[in-house]
Amino acid sequence: MPRIIAGHAGGLKLQSVPGDATRPTTDRTREALFSWLASRGWLEGTAVVDLFAGSGALGGEAASRGARRVLLVERDRRAAAVCRQNAQALNHRVGRPVVEVSAADVDRVLDSPAGAGPWDLVLADPPYPLAGAALAGTLERIAAVLVPEGLLVLERSSRSAEPDWPAGLDHFETRRYGETTLYFCLAAGPSAAGDAEDAGQPLQP
Repeated sequence: MPRIIAGHAGGLKLQSVPGDATRPTTDRTREALFSWLASRGWLEGTAVVDLFAGSGALGGEAASRGARRVLLVERDRRAAAVCRQNAQALNHRVGRPVVEVSAADVDRVLDSPAGAGPWDLVLADPPYPLAGAALAGTLERIAAVLVPEGLLVLERSSRSAEPDWPAGLDHFETRRYGETTLYFCLAAGPSAAGDAEDAGQPLQP
């Protein structure tokens, strides 16, 4: 059973999605990711969307660490039901309605007012079979809903090829944790992409 690692809801046990329809991010990867995000100011007061959310653990961690708004997007009915349970527990623990759930297809949500944001941070863990043109289309939609200089963290198998990045995203860092690879990308913005890539880290939101 996953737990929230740190923040206002630190230690909170989350419900897991039964079966093998989802692929939870490992505790090691989640802890490393959120240490990275917290140290660079990507959590406090930001708007975050967790795509292909599974149990909603990534979005929940963002909510616990100070995100202003979190949307969990998950189309699988069982997983979406777990997201709702976890969102309710998280909102109760942090004392305000931070986490929302959209039980629908990711591309459809990103094309709708509910998913249009704009978002400061997008966390995306698409199914590994989603690749090629289908993944490229999703990445284009993500680029369109990020604020200028907003951040995408994309989780993929370390055995998968690096995605083809659309013009609206500037990939500047890759981190590998065993079988999982995280790609960090900034949304295009005035002078932001080049400055951040040169510095090796994103600009503060």
